Amino acid sequence: MNILGVSAFYHDSAAALIGDGKILAAAQEERFTRIKGDSSFPQNSIRACLEMSGQSARDLDALVYFEKPWLTFERLLVSSMENVPHSLPAFLAAMPKWLNGKLNIRTTLRREFHKHVDAFAPPIYFSSHHLSHAAVAFYPSSFEDAAVLCMDGVGEYATTSLWKGSGRELTQLWELHFPHSIGLLYAAFTSFCGFKVNSGEYKLMGLAPFGKPRFKTLIEKEMIKIEDDGTFQLNMRYFNYHRGLSMVSRHFAELFDVPARVFEGPMLEIYMDLAASIQAVLEEVVLRLARTARNEVGSDNLCLAGGVALNCVANGRIATSGLFKRIFIQPAAGDAGSALGAALAYWHLHLKKEREIKPDFMQGARLGPQYSDDQIRTLLRKTKLNFQELAADELVARTTQLLIEQNVVGWFQGRMEFGPRALGARSIIADPRNASMKSTLNQKIKFREGFRPFAPIVLESHVNDLFDLPMSSPYMLLVGQSKNPEALPAITHVDRSARIQTLNRESDPLMHQLLERFFASTGCPTLINTSFNVRGEPIVLTPEQALNCFFNTNIDALVMGSFLVERRQNAHIQKDESWRDHFELD
Repeated sequence: MNILGVSAFYHDSAAALIGDGKILAAAQEERFTRIKGDSSFPQNSIRACLEMSGQSARDLDALVYFEKPWLTFERLLVSSMENVPHSLPAFLAAMPKWLNGKLNIRTTLRREFHKHVDAFAPPIYFSSHHLSHAAVAFYPSSFEDAAVLCMDGVGEYATTSLWKGSGRELTQLWELHFPHSIGLLYAAFTSFCGFKVNSGEYKLMGLAPFGKPRFKTLIEKEMIKIEDDGTFQLNMRYFNYHRGLSMVSRHFAELFDVPARVFEGPMLEIYMDLAASIQAVLEEVVLRLARTARNEVGSDNLCLAGGVALNCVANGRIATSGLFKRIFIQPAAGDAGSALGAALAYWHLHLKKEREIKPDFMQGARLGPQYSDDQIRTLLRKTKLNFQELAADELVARTTQLLIEQNVVGWFQGRMEFGPRALGARSIIADPRNASMKSTLNQKIKFREGFRPFAPIVLESHVNDLFDLPMSSPYMLLVGQSKNPEALPAITHVDRSARIQTLNRESDPLMHQLLERFFASTGCPTLINTSFNVRGEPIVLTPEQALNCFFNTNIDALVMGSFLVERRQNAHIQKDESWRDHFELD
């Protein structure tokens, strides 16, 4: 039985396909359209999932949408009526989208499917937003039982929810409702500090260690009342998202006696302090909620999903707290992952199918399209590039030498990752021992803010030699403290922390071989691993996109499949030229 899960029309649209309960494919629409956070109907993702699985639309038994929009519309109406007349402009701005498709979502989904995928559309079902989060957190875990904590901006009404997972059963214990949201509180500070909501929260997290949490007490006194169990209530005087077109009210700036930072504006010390303060508040809430989850569910296992679960610093606090023996954090914790969660919820809860519990149900999150050596070779032969085709051992040896020589390498292998992190399939890698490598990557490769840290990918067998980390972190969603930050300056943040990805041989044999070779040559079992993209663009999906990124940055070498392209062997290529200028087209 084939079930297609879909998330769309808000942000981070995606599609996921499961067959008889197993994940066949999953992909985010932004990777195809090149529109960051694309919210459109995921036509490309659906077609890719069908192609990857060898299915057609007529093989689908159900399409499951990730939330219930009519409940979201109900919440919008209630919130608007409670805040008249302030809410009128936002209400009128929202109505066209609702009346032109969101409200009659079944018809919209069927129409879009007919238009973009196939004339045959399967029966359409609906999950609730937080159930989709809970399902994608629990069912792919290797736990027979677990506490499941979901924290995000808002679903239909829910903003935080606690669930009990046992076997195939998933039971909600309680939820907090809009407008009281830890995700939207953090998003409000994201916006105030000059970053984009729904994409800039990780920047705020990266900025926090540069500041002092001197406003934490003020925030807890004026903005949020936190109970001992972690539940909370916001003082809506300081916010505008529940009634207007902006995140915060004028009282927000008055409280901190500073105007909102303009986008791309100067980064003043006070914004760093605000980032540090709200990060501290978030961690306090999350830690108390985790303690409540442990007490109420009684399991040694915790599963996390929802956008807040991408805050790896807060996750690290839970991991080191000793509350749980094991933690599974869904790598696609945001709304993209809810497409997969909706499909899994339908399979296990609606159809009452039993779970297959195994160590790596998510397949290392490598669930997207892949490109064969034949496809890559055909592309490269059409260009004027000098390239080499190498056996795996020689490819690893040459790449290792390039890294030791302080070259930056684009690494393109296998199936694309599902979720916001590059995990070794669409990565840029470099030597973490070089103190100047961080600025080189930020300024000359990624073209992004200098305060942003880089993550290490490290051999799982050696992670405790380098970092204080109580458990593995295969999806780069836990932060640990560096034991010797001077030895690894390029991946150690200003507070001695690192966002760690642990790697074993089973999850990615080729990258594991590269790390082992680099370790044997240098004594260092880790590399910088950052996403293969530049600021403002989605991670590359195709070999063409990888070439485009290679041409338009200072990446020194590109490894795609079995092929190596070195910039020094292509001196005739100018960085500001399009890679298409070097095609030998028929």
